[in-house]
Amino acid sequence: MSSSPTPKKIVRAAQSVKKDILAKKKPSLKFPLRALSNVRYRAKPGFFELKGKKKERTLTYNTVKTFAQTLRMMSVSRELIETDDIATKREMYYVSKNWEEARFDDQVESDAIMDDVEGYFSVNREQLGFIPEEKGGEIAGRLVVIDEDRDTGKKLRIDCTKFGSGAYSIPISVEHLEFETKAKFILVIETAGMFQRLVKHNYWRTANCILVSMGGVPTRACRRFIRRLSDVKKIPVYVFVDGDPYGMTNIYRTLKVGSGNAAHINQYFCVPDAHYLGITPQDIIDYELPTHPLKDVDIKRAKDALANDPFVKHYKAWQQALERMIEMGVRAEQQALAKHGLNYVMETYLPEKLANPKAFLP
Repeated sequence: MSSSPTPKKIVRAAQSVKKDILAKKKPSLKFPLRALSNVRYRAKPGFFELKGKKKERTLTYNTVKTFAQTLRMMSVSRELIETDDIATKREMYYVSKNWEEARFDDQVESDAIMDDVEGYFSVNREQLGFIPEEKGGEIAGRLVVIDEDRDTGKKLRIDCTKFGSGAYSIPISVEHLEFETKAKFILVIETAGMFQRLVKHNYWRTANCILVSMGGVPTRACRRFIRRLSDVKKIPVYVFVDGDPYGMTNIYRTLKVGSGNAAHINQYFCVPDAHYLGITPQDIIDYELPTHPLKDVDIKRAKDALANDPFVKHYKAWQQALERMIEMGVRAEQQALAKHGLNYVMETYLPEKLANPKAFLP
């Protein structure tokens, strides 16, 4: 039997709905409004917080299907927790095919209900027994991860310097992990290609660091791993992404302060101590990087961030960086550094940038 308090919360929610129905009242459920318009940012504690607006789902003729789907999702979650099992987001979509009229028509619908349930109980979906399909990220370098054997409970020491040309894959659940490291910093990298280059040449040994591959927008497991590692070992986190509005306002910002959609759990998954190493608009000039024109979607994303993103609006340096990128009208990829040689990123760019972390964007 699980010690988690969530199953009892699920039972109480169901009992409340039943009580209203028996009293011939319309039952309702209130969920936090998950959007940038309902979050605020403060440099301390350093993540997006909900302002408090909620949306209410009342059982009516028009909402009966969605209401039923929500309760069924809660029921499955309770069973998963109590049996120490898991279900992927995709599996939950197919599980619903046994729910007759309440089944989901597509996974977008299923994922939205799962997010609502997560917000209702103010826990992350992994605590509800639901896990994503995607990998959590990869690690290489000066780090020993201490896991445990699920059958015997014995400690397992995983040395991230011993994977040869490969890397340690971050598991879905990271709360139980312990760490040993003497690394100076954590370098978080957007693209798998750049991560592989640094691993190939053992850059972690040269710089005495831990390399983390996000593979695009970081998964929750990846963000939680970095957050725990940063908190436990008290080492800085530097983020190396493409120099475009997406890398800046989606990938980096999501890692550092979270998102409006997940504001109810940002405090667990963001990395407030992260700083932006590059690529910056100034890097494009200083390193004479090849560029691509900003697309309309890039310009729109940058302007939306300037107008609506609480994080960007808090920092003048980020406003200036995005305004400058719009003015320049170009973007640059990490791989553009290869113009100066395939290993220029390790031999020149990273050493020069790391010599002055105080100059990094916040």
